Amino acid sequence: MVDDKIAWQAMENRDRSFDGKFVTGVLSTGIYCRPSCAARHPKRENVRFFAKPEQAEAAGLRACLRCLPNDVARDEGAVKLVIDAIRMAETAPKLNELAELTGYSPTHLQRIFKRDTGLSPAGYARALRSERVEDALAGGASVTEAIYDAGYGSASQFYEERKMGQRTGMNPNIWSNGGEGVTVHWATVETYLGTMLVAATEKGVCCLSFNEGETELRHRFPKADLQIGGREFEKLLGDVVAQVEAPGRSHNIPLDVQGTAFQEAVWRELRKIPEGETRSYADVAAAIGKPKAVRAVGSANGANNVAVLIPCHRVVRSDGTMGGYAYGLEIKQLLLEKEIK
Repeated sequence: MVDDKIAWQAMENRDRSFDGKFVTGVLSTGIYCRPSCAARHPKRENVRFFAKPEQAEAAGLRACLRCLPNDVARDEGAVKLVIDAIRMAETAPKLNELAELTGYSPTHLQRIFKRDTGLSPAGYARALRSERVEDALAGGASVTEAIYDAGYGSASQFYEERKMGQRTGMNPNIWSNGGEGVTVHWATVETYLGTMLVAATEKGVCCLSFNEGETELRHRFPKADLQIGGREFEKLLGDVVAQVEAPGRSHNIPLDVQGTAFQEAVWRELRKIPEGETRSYADVAAAIGKPKAVRAVGSANGANNVAVLIPCHRVVRSDGTMGGYAYGLEIKQLLLEKEIK
């Protein structure tokens, strides 16, 4: 049985996580589709939902040639096969090699892979290499060792890929060494949420937290040169306070943050959530093309060092309850109430 209300909502959202769980029958055209089909949505009165393609065909409907609803399981298997192949390869396989492996055309493979992961196979390979570098750095490897062991031909190739991916923040050496060689200016200020700590490098805000002080900041950046913010820091601090006090206004505050490719994808999606609105962890996972990574989205939320500016407080559980928050549910509730007003 298919819950019509849930199915209609999934179809309207083109939610890929429902692909394979039911099909959408369009009586006016005589076809049935995946919930995520990119075709124009039909009128509600022309739609009937079926648990399986066979039921839709028994009702006289034929499969959509655009979304190929019967190929869901095959597509999932192909994407998994490609991911495994990329992870096992010393150098990134070419698209035509991966296509031959799956039996799909290169164009179709590229489309379904990006649909399911949010990245092309080449983009996935780049993100995987970058994460391997970061994992190696966190484990104490030198920058040179980490870059070459991850499969890069040169250090310049690594930095160019990061630039192309619009990744921001401290360079890998600084990141792995706890901010060594970086000056971080910081200050605390009283807000309606309590004491707020703001810290920034010359590139932008690297920490915004509540009810914390120098001890916690030094834990985040143990080797950085921490300095109390002076006159030049005051304007940035004022902009941050204004953003927190009046969340509906944009102050174009620069950030200096660093995370894995997955974390940064989550953080970018969080910044797309409008003020006064919320999304579930499942919503965010689906939006970045990884609908099964709900718990990983929660972990990425928890790894966010820049509260409010990267609004992890706008993510709640699927049942509408608050979920967790690093600085307490009372602050999360106050932030959401402020944005709704």
